[in-house]
Amino acid sequence: MTPWISRFALAFATLAGTLLTHSAFANPRLPANDSEVLERLPTRPTDPTGRELATLRAAVQRAAQTTPVDPEPSTQLGQRYFDLAMARGDPRYVGYAEAVIRPFGHNPTAPLLVLRGQLSQYRHHFDEALQDFGTALALDPQLASAHAWRGAIYLVQANYPLALGECKALQALQRASLYGACIGLFHAYGGNLEQAQTEFHKALATTQDSGNRLWLLTRLGEVAAWRGQPAQAEQSYRSALALGLDDGYLLAAWADFLLDHDRPTEVIQLLKQWESSDTLLLRLALAEARLKNPAAAAHIQAMSDRFAAAKQRGDTTHRAEEARFELQLRGDPRRAVELAAANYAVQREPRDARVLLEASIAAKDTGAAQAARDWLASSRFEDKHLRQLGVESTGAAPALAGIAKKAEAP
Repeated sequence: MTPWISRFALAFATLAGTLLTHSAFANPRLPANDSEVLERLPTRPTDPTGRELATLRAAVQRAAQTTPVDPEPSTQLGQRYFDLAMARGDPRYVGYAEAVIRPFGHNPTAPLLVLRGQLSQYRHHFDEALQDFGTALALDPQLASAHAWRGAIYLVQANYPLALGECKALQALQRASLYGACIGLFHAYGGNLEQAQTEFHKALATTQDSGNRLWLLTRLGEVAAWRGQPAQAEQSYRSALALGLDDGYLLAAWADFLLDHDRPTEVIQLLKQWESSDTLLLRLALAEARLKNPAAAAHIQAMSDRFAAAKQRGDTTHRAEEARFELQLRGDPRRAVELAAANYAVQREPRDARVLLEASIAAKDTGAAQAARDWLASSRFEDKHLRQLGVESTGAAPALAGIAKKAEAP
């Protein structure tokens, strides 16, 4: 099984948030020629990634000497770049992936179409992504990864009937692990958390792949937290962390759990080496602000600078994170609800509903969160905290105490 199928984190968990880095917001500069090296991305001394990428690049260079040029080496290199972007929260790898496959856009293979679809969904161009996945399946109806990605997008969009169709397609292809991941999320978002846990455990029993297990354990942590089972949630998160794999989604989910349980010191220890990711830097700043840590001020300013630069570029892929930033660190609930509502128009996972509900309560804007309340009613999502937010957002209960209070950074 190839890595781009086996890593569930790429198929189901990374769609809701784009991981951004400060260096990605610098003014772009065009190289003088194709061979110019703009930057060497950092690797750890013991990390084999550098050697792996060098090998893949060499294969691309060899393929370029043939006629016609074989797109497979470029597809493999592009996929590895994308995997690294997801694991490390560095979008420069996404740009590299897009560049390496661009020459083959006129006649793409099915695997290249899947990769191009992944890159499109990263930028929240979901219609383009779905088109590429559909074309890939027309070329190869057995392509399980395309079904998995389509299912992931439909789940993010809260289009559960279409998502169920993709889950059933994975089942028909006898992809037990992928089916378990897909149907588990279908049940989780659709009002049956207990069944979701059952499906995730079934899938966990079918795979020894560490990437698969990390994804499933992370989702089991989320589901247990939604069910009000904090001990089980923590056990699942810690089991996922023990696998020793870089995964931005896992770190963000675990950090959110710690923040929800008033454990900011642990968040700082967890994320102090992850400032390059906006998703994780936000959570680090939230923890620091809560503790009045002196580092909070610099991190809040860094976040502000990054969001401002993104706005200049017309980049709207990070609105959910910016909404949390405006609400909990800048104390601007009006701006927060505007961003959260715009985000919810595109993606509708539980975390997106939560920030919209919290922002609408803080802004005393009962109408802003109607779409999230509609989703809670139609999906019967079982998280008691989220359902209580739904009630509070109507003005029928006291607003969240202090949610919009500006964190006082030293």
